[in-house]
Amino acid sequence: MMAAPALYRKFRTLLIANRGEIACRVIRTARAMGLRTVAVYSEADAGALHVTEADEAVLIGPARARDSYLNIANVLEAAKKTGTEAIHPGYGFLSESAEFAQACAEAGLVFVGPTADMIVAMGSKSGSKQLMEKAGVPLVPGFHGEAQDEATLAAEAAKIGFPVLVKASAGGGGRGMRVVRSAGELSDAIVSAKREAKAAFGDDRMLIEKYVDNPRHIEVQVVGDSHGNLVSLFERECTLQRRHQKVIEEAPSPTLNAEQREAVCAAARKAAGAVNYVGAGTIEFVSDGCEVFFIEMNTRLQVEHPVTELITGIDLVEWQLRVAFGETLPLTQDQITLNGHAIEARVYAENPHKNFMPSVGRITTWRTPAESHGLRIDAGYREGDSVSPNYDAMLAKVIAFAPTREAAIDRLNRGLEDTDIRGIVTNIPFLSALLTHPHVRANTIDTGFIERELSALTPAAAAPGDLELCAAVAAILRAEQAQVTAPSPWQTAGWMPVGRRHRVFKFRHGDSVYQVTLAYGSGPAQLLIGDRGFVFTTSAGETGQFDLTRDGARSRVHAVIEGHELYLRTRHGRFDMHWVDPFGGDDEEHVGDDRIVAPLPGTVVALLAEEGAHLEKGAAILTLEVMKMEQTLRAPFAGVLTSLRCRVGDIVQEGVELAIVEPAEDKTP
Repeated sequence: MMAAPALYRKFRTLLIANRGEIACRVIRTARAMGLRTVAVYSEADAGALHVTEADEAVLIGPARARDSYLNIANVLEAAKKTGTEAIHPGYGFLSESAEFAQACAEAGLVFVGPTADMIVAMGSKSGSKQLMEKAGVPLVPGFHGEAQDEATLAAEAAKIGFPVLVKASAGGGGRGMRVVRSAGELSDAIVSAKREAKAAFGDDRMLIEKYVDNPRHIEVQVVGDSHGNLVSLFERECTLQRRHQKVIEEAPSPTLNAEQREAVCAAARKAAGAVNYVGAGTIEFVSDGCEVFFIEMNTRLQVEHPVTELITGIDLVEWQLRVAFGETLPLTQDQITLNGHAIEARVYAENPHKNFMPSVGRITTWRTPAESHGLRIDAGYREGDSVSPNYDAMLAKVIAFAPTREAAIDRLNRGLEDTDIRGIVTNIPFLSALLTHPHVRANTIDTGFIERELSALTPAAAAPGDLELCAAVAAILRAEQAQVTAPSPWQTAGWMPVGRRHRVFKFRHGDSVYQVTLAYGSGPAQLLIGDRGFVFTTSAGETGQFDLTRDGARSRVHAVIEGHELYLRTRHGRFDMHWVDPFGGDDEEHVGDDRIVAPLPGTVVALLAEEGAHLEKGAAILTLEVMKMEQTLRAPFAGVLTSLRCRVGDIVQEGVELAIVEPAEDKTP
């Protein structure tokens, strides 16, 4: 039996044992409640936003999470140095660690969350399912036993019937989870899932469940206090997922009617009540459209908590802190009401056109719309910050609230369209494509929707039209004019008192090169594209934007120029173009396709082919762990694997050559 936890009590100083947007989120509410806040940070996060927003900040170790944000001793030492009285774990990292909750209690600190015993009871997927079965909560058929040998897992999977879901007992966020549709796929799936779970959670125990086809993901927010009160705050739907990672979340669920809503909320209260739960938590269910089945309980605040806050008007972080103070819940179940609809999109540093590979680097531009008219932005980054390969790639959450689901979707999409983040690649265009898809609008989706519709959601970049080409020239001219300090008529597109001159601009977009000619001098300036000519003027707007008027039609243009790279956002979308250097110097170094290189810094966790092997196009060669997720590198064409230049366990940097594949000989006569 674990030692009794520190009593819930009033405190003045709160340490947030996390980073990024959730640390900033907790700091915001804690400050509003008059608390002194302490941030912790790794060497990679020394200049991070959460560090500057807190009243104090303490370095807790190197960049690797295991040496900093997952290092319990270092976090507790930071608490001791700063006179901390309570610790908020956020989500991820140590938020569902019973060992950490117990260590806080033994150190005399208030842990803002459930007790260690509650985390043990509900944190294990297999143990919680056994508890739920006793409590009468509906379960998906599955194996939740202690035996972990391959023979037992294979026998249980066969008994359940394929397809099955293999997943980490201690995991979350889609890590350590695999869908297995036949017995032949099971062994490899277990090995891969165990490896990923061990790396992410330090625990490779697996459970196996029947995979529900065409599933929907429904979850219920619950909060309990130390006086025996427990309430539910309606449900969220998180069906739009990729690799079991939530992408879009909304509340309430557009799938459930009032009767189903009450039933699933009652089941959630029963589940949390089985352990006399204290704190904020989420009961997750899977639904086949008719019934709901318990999946797991997350004994922490969820990433998607803002949608619940917007439909209830309740600050969940404030409730967490008041519960930790030892207070009773501010409202009873009957006093909690539902109003309107809220929807959230997770903005990630990742490239949807490269299998959602994480993107790292320095954020050179960060522009988001104002938080007003039902739009909310929870961010953990700002312009000038660096995105590290050591942590989760989420940059921010954009959340919209409106009276109806349709209006909330429109508001969210506009918020995404008005967001410009440069220096790294983001999933914003993908999110917009997802929100505007007719099946999403009609709610005819399931958790496999994104994978099935991926090609439609990640179309090739649209070619720039006349508007974009004119805007590109105008953006360059405005940048040049901005460098001139003294007012002069020569600033107006090269004005001259007599005669006309021409200046040629060339832009590369993909494999195509476009030419625009600026005709200037006496009279109005013109832009010539082929046989089309446009009289144009520009006028200043807010930072990073201007109005372009062509032949009397005005358009708002958002532009970022970085050397010869241009980013434009117009009413037609987003465009990346390269301004071809008119003085040469545009030769680019190309890397041969036969070289398999590390796309990002990572660790080699598996070699899947041997030197000399004859590979088909797309054959797996090796697996890298990048940002806590496994990425498999594959043969770019049919050929022979002539060289493997890495070993399992190697930590490799971006661009390092890992293998070479030589094309198969063409034997066509």
